[in-house]
Amino acid sequence: MLDRLRLHVYPKEPLTCAKLTQYASLKLETKRRAKPTLHLLHVGRRKEKLRSAEAGAAADPKHKESSAMEVSGLDSDGKEFKNAEEMWREQIGEDGEQQEKKTQWYREGISYWEGVEASVDGVLGGFGNVNEVDIKGSEAFLQMLLSDRFPNARNNQHLVALDCGSGIGRITKNLLIRYFNEVDLLEPVSHFLDAARESLAPENHMAPDMHKATNFFCVPLQDFTPETGRYDVIWVQWCIGHLTDDDFVSFFKRAKVGLKPGGFFVLKENIARSGFVLDKEDRSITRSDFYFKELFSRCGLHIYKSKDQKGLPEELFAVKMYALTAEMPRRVSKSRSKVQANRPGIIR
Repeated sequence: MLDRLRLHVYPKEPLTCAKLTQYASLKLETKRRAKPTLHLLHVGRRKEKLRSAEAGAAADPKHKESSAMEVSGLDSDGKEFKNAEEMWREQIGEDGEQQEKKTQWYREGISYWEGVEASVDGVLGGFGNVNEVDIKGSEAFLQMLLSDRFPNARNNQHLVALDCGSGIGRITKNLLIRYFNEVDLLEPVSHFLDAARESLAPENHMAPDMHKATNFFCVPLQDFTPETGRYDVIWVQWCIGHLTDDDFVSFFKRAKVGLKPGGFFVLKENIARSGFVLDKEDRSITRSDFYFKELFSRCGLHIYKSKDQKGLPEELFAVKMYALTAEMPRRVSKSRSKVQANRPGIIR
């Protein structure tokens, strides 16, 4: 459960069920030959009805009213589920057995990452080369949000962020600590958090004066409750896929209490074309944009702004950034200067 990236290779031709199984088996065999630090999710393209579901949702008003949980999806073995409920029932069981199977789900997810080296290449699944483009995309999004939400940030406003699923502290070190006076890190894999603590020690990085990593919490998302009113921004990147739907909703409902007035979440995550893709190896799920929006509604969160990450290799999942608030976004006056609206409120 950490900052991590995943590969999604799509074949060029439509697949029948037989070809889907054959393709998934071939890709999984390739994955077994890869070095252990790589985390490459190789699954075949969905059937035609799945590939067209997202387009159909945009064109059919009745489909928009249906639940995202009713859209079919796949696992990394190529098995198709008719909906998310069926998938979760298989993974975490019915009510009577749910607690035991859910505990196993989370245990196996942590176990996977405990076998990955504490490096940029390790946490990014062998794609360490995307680190720079990822940070640049996140920084442009963050600058816009800080300018909108905290226009007085230059006037010695003390800003605090929480980096959820922080891994080795990659995002904190390369981005958050330059904009926030304090950053807390939340990561359940102990050797990643140890690496983050060492990397973010004052003698090992060039952060501005009065900017520091303050707390290092070795706690999983589903068990974490933040201090009331501590954070201006809670950053959640490439880790929420490890949470079940119910724990996703519970986490954000608890985490809302940790935001200061005007504070917000940033969720940056892989996006499935439609429905979902279950990775059985590390116990995570890649959700579609439609799926995420239904969960946001259940959390009582509103999309303030969203943006697609550009510049990633084509074989990777699409990645999207969401800024989420507990209150309904206010309309911005049309007379407001675009220059003023986009001016970065950077902490120096």
